[in-house]
Amino acid sequence: MTEEQHRLVEQARESVSAARLLQQAGHHGFAASRAYYAMFYVAEALLLGKGLTFSKHSAVHAAFGEHFVKTGVVKADFHRALIRAMAVRHVGDYGGPDSVTPEEAKEQLKRAQDFLSLAERMLQAE
Repeated sequence: MTEEQHRLVEQARESVSAARLLQQAGHHGFAASRAYYAMFYVAEALLLGKGLTFSKHSAVHAAFGEHFVKTGVVKADFHRALIRAMAVRHVGDYGGPDSVTPEEAKEQLKRAQDFLSLAERMLQAE
């Protein structure tokens, strides 16, 4: 794992921790937003391992699908979760205080943790 990949995984870890705190405080939209960013940072770290960087979220999503899902390295559920998480993030960030349910925030947090576990497995193998 390169230093930059390590930094991204640490950002993901901090985002999961922040999401947990936000969820416990009842800030479900912001918790879902932080959970999305945890997933996004993991996707960036994995792509960086292939020498790929992007400036747009949509480009990261597309490249993650192309380089990890279509090749069978990662289950398609991860790609779908990343795309869904961005949609929930938009709702949480711009939809008002009750726009994300506690259940949805909890689900996003679980998926973010799954992404962290994926990063740990894949990047330790490098």
